Amino acid sequence: MKDAGEKIAQITAYDYTTAKIFDESGIDSILVGDSASNVMCGNDNTLPITIEAMIYHAKAVAKACAHAFVVCDMPFGSYQVNSDEGVRNAIRIMKESGVDAVKLEGGSEVVATVKAIIAAGIPVVGHLGLTPQSVHKFGGYGLRAKNEAEATKLLDDAKLLDEAGVCALVLEKVPQALAAEVSKQIKTPTIGIGAGSGTDGQVLVYADAMGMTQGFKPKFLRHFADVRKCMADGIADYMRCVKAQTFPNNDESY
Repeated sequence: MKDAGEKIAQITAYDYTTAKIFDESGIDSILVGDSASNVMCGNDNTLPITIEAMIYHAKAVAKACAHAFVVCDMPFGSYQVNSDEGVRNAIRIMKESGVDAVKLEGGSEVVATVKAIIAAGIPVVGHLGLTPQSVHKFGGYGLRAKNEAEATKLLDDAKLLDEAGVCALVLEKVPQALAAEVSKQIKTPTIGIGAGSGTDGQVLVYADAMGMTQGFKPKFLRHFADVRKCMADGIADYMRCVKAQTFPNNDESY
């Protein structure tokens, strides 16, 4: 798609029903993100989610998708120890979930693991910039690569991952000029989140994009629907009908 100049549309999903809707709508790719830790489990960050939980969500999503390219995040702790453990866990995710690729966060520090996983026959997506699994290292979720040294490292890391053979590269919360430059300098398609319009595609957390979450509206986020209001109105109507004894009616009874 990069060679053809067509932008890639990616969205997260964590369950069969939601993924089915997105797949039937023609979405290019679905990311089973470790953001499930936040969206599905209510955690403050992505660190607590386990590989078993990721496989559970990824299996449901993969089952729903006939067209979309499905990527599963490798959770924190599943690839950081050494390359051998990373390969074993990547194989486990692929075998047990049925997804198309796995995603790892980091640059030069994970390149050896990325190469080993690819050598095992598993497509890998990279992730640079704001890497949520390293939130404690960086002290928050602020913009990354703001100065020249950090920008140079990010570009160097992107080239390393490109040479390693990643099939895509997520760039999160970095200056748009830098993201555009990275996208020009590497063959791998880039997918941005908070990285401007110069990347080869975009990804958002579906609950944010569909207006389901409250109190979270970073600059890069656009609400494409108001699902929260739709569901709140629907459940209120359901409760009214139950309490008024208008549901179920005779036509809805056996």
